[in-house]
Amino acid sequence: MSHDAPPLSFATKAETLERVASRLTVGRVLPFVHFSCGEWADRREEMLAGILGLPWGGGVLIVRSSAIGEDGPDSTQAGRFLSLGDIQGEAALALAIDQVIAAYADRGAAASIGHRVLIQPMLRDVVWSGVLFTVDPATGAPYMVINASGDGDTAAVTSGRGATLDTHYVWKYGDSSALPPRQAAVIALARECEALFGADALDIEFGFVGADPRPVLFQVRPLARAGRPEVDAETHRRLLANIATRIEQAGRRHPYLCGERTVFGVMPDWNPAEIIGIRPRPLALSLYRNLVTESIWAYQRHNYGYRNLRSFPLMVDFLGLPYIDVRVSFNSFVPAEVDEPLAERLVNHYIDSLIAAPSLHDKVEFEIVLSCYTFDLPERLKRLERAGFAAAETEGLAGCLRRLTNRIINRDTGLWRIDLGRVEELEERRRAILDADLDTVSKIYWLLENCKRYGTLPFAGLARAGFIAVQMLRSLVAVGVLSQREVDAFMAGLDTVSAAMGRDLRRLDRASFLERYGHLRPGTYDILSPRYDEAPDRYFDWGAVARRPESAGHEPFALSLPQMRDITELLDRHGLEHDIVGLFDFLEAAIRGRESAKFIFSRSLSDALTLLRRLGAEVGLSAEDMSFADIAAVYELYSGSSAPGEVLRDAIARGRARFRDAQRVVLPPLIVSAGQTWAFRQPPTEPNFITHGSVIGPVRTPDHDGDMTGAIIMIPSADPGFDWVFSRGIAGFITAYGGVNSHMAIRASELGLPAVIGAGEALFARWSAAQMIELDCSNHVVRMLR
Repeated sequence: MSHDAPPLSFATKAETLERVASRLTVGRVLPFVHFSCGEWADRREEMLAGILGLPWGGGVLIVRSSAIGEDGPDSTQAGRFLSLGDIQGEAALALAIDQVIAAYADRGAAASIGHRVLIQPMLRDVVWSGVLFTVDPATGAPYMVINASGDGDTAAVTSGRGATLDTHYVWKYGDSSALPPRQAAVIALARECEALFGADALDIEFGFVGADPRPVLFQVRPLARAGRPEVDAETHRRLLANIATRIEQAGRRHPYLCGERTVFGVMPDWNPAEIIGIRPRPLALSLYRNLVTESIWAYQRHNYGYRNLRSFPLMVDFLGLPYIDVRVSFNSFVPAEVDEPLAERLVNHYIDSLIAAPSLHDKVEFEIVLSCYTFDLPERLKRLERAGFAAAETEGLAGCLRRLTNRIINRDTGLWRIDLGRVEELEERRRAILDADLDTVSKIYWLLENCKRYGTLPFAGLARAGFIAVQMLRSLVAVGVLSQREVDAFMAGLDTVSAAMGRDLRRLDRASFLERYGHLRPGTYDILSPRYDEAPDRYFDWGAVARRPESAGHEPFALSLPQMRDITELLDRHGLEHDIVGLFDFLEAAIRGRESAKFIFSRSLSDALTLLRRLGAEVGLSAEDMSFADIAAVYELYSGSSAPGEVLRDAIARGRARFRDAQRVVLPPLIVSAGQTWAFRQPPTEPNFITHGSVIGPVRTPDHDGDMTGAIIMIPSADPGFDWVFSRGIAGFITAYGGVNSHMAIRASELGLPAVIGAGEALFARWSAAQMIELDCSNHVVRMLR
């Protein structure tokens, strides 16, 4: 094909289609007719007769909007105006045209007789349709991004009502010939449109009919405000090639690890997507690595009776995008006394299971890995038997898990009790460091070192105990002793830090409340996230809190005599060394202890971030500048005599370059092979629905300036620093990331607040775009109402 002619220009939807239709070679445009509102007003009957007299005019039609400015280069109004399908007959057609024209004024378009109406045959037998962006709309990076549905509804993607949406990312400059035929065809259509319009950022709506391999072009328009890639094709190729090489190298056999291969995920085990996000600033990434994922996580897991992974970092990053090395994680969930051959088989089986069901990447310990003994373990072990494990192997694993669990939950000697004491010591050490006559660098260093040894280390143990507690509660539901409603009542009755915060917000004066909770910040590791006491009016509407009535309370939890007998019998039958009182004491204390430990260690971390701001200010650097530093720079300053300004500026320069690279790269949440660096399908996500409640409310973001009462709040992660939203009278909330055992999931259970935890990027983006949604947790449904 030749595109030597001048580039086409964009106009209204109808005029743009008219300009491109005759020059397409890859796809096709359906027959159409279009006219202005003025023409319709002047020649209504003539226009109707002309449409109905067309070869396709007597069939089923679609009447589409084509407003001036609807598809402009700087902004679009996609979906704003009205289109009506399944129109047949003169009366229905006239009414539909009138309605489309009336909607221009109703929906805020400036009055103009130049707005147009586009009429085409209604497409039938659509097998795959959707939208393609020729750059990533979030980052401007050079990817073809395809959102498509196979349910026959050509508006499924644009309306957000598609039940089964596919999202594909393909490197823009790569060879697409190896892709599935429809993907390859629509990418070829996109490249032709780019050439015809001389534009590199387009929004293209398409569909495929029956067995026809040619895509139908419904619409092409500029992708408004899409940031152009800041890097040329060759530089971007090198970035991706480096990632692909690292993935391939990391996936090779390792002599000290079980498992033939690995995968990488943003959510399994210490899920970085939930805690620091998928593109954290370098300081947040380095802090999380230093305090948790470099070594602390493995030391405590080994202490609790699992395999020794102390030399293995849990988290890797690809150009600053953090991922968990799942093979390392799965090794660490195998009890230390399991023999090597069985451990090898278990790790391989776990990895294969995750690859087969990638939507479980945020639920691996609940759905894939067997890391503790629970009352439903015999039933869960049957999955291993069906996968070819011998009875002797599953019995041996059960014994190892039973002994490990008994050691952890023991009333007198359980390590979690020791960890509770250790984390309480951290507060004394924090005050001692802050009161000492030390320079700023030394205070930061010792706050972080103490935070590791007396904060995140015991927290890692308490988190393990808390997880076992939640697993046991779930297993009591699985074996039919408790109902989910009773578990919800138990969780709601726990007197956690979060529950106390809700009470204290009402009962304490402002100064006393901030003294106790002021160190919290929505981004626990983010220096740019203000603490509660740094921006209290941003987080709390103090007058509204005082006016809001006391909560009616929660449904009380109590065991019946038959339930007590059943649980006692279960404890005896499964060899768990607890009586029923001791078991429920453990369940409550472990869940509360995990939340308390997080609250305590986050105070030292928050103070360190405040001091990092001060350190930057001392040498003329802003908090924004410091967010690009690596915490290793502070450790270098503590152990040496270099000039702080020089060391920090060097670190910041490297961090800025690295962060800039991270913005140019898009990777899937679960990486199975190096080839996914270049092209991948976003795996479907199964969100975690909390409580059995149902609520309808307007969609808001946490920093929304208006009234949040009765709103459903969209929160990127399940970070506990977002606790302030619970003081605003919200009706429910949705997080993009987070697991069923995350802080916000537990908080929702405590409050009986309908919530979706870990919706995933695609669903979160769709639901965030709605104005009003219904959250029906009982039926696991989110409905976009408008």
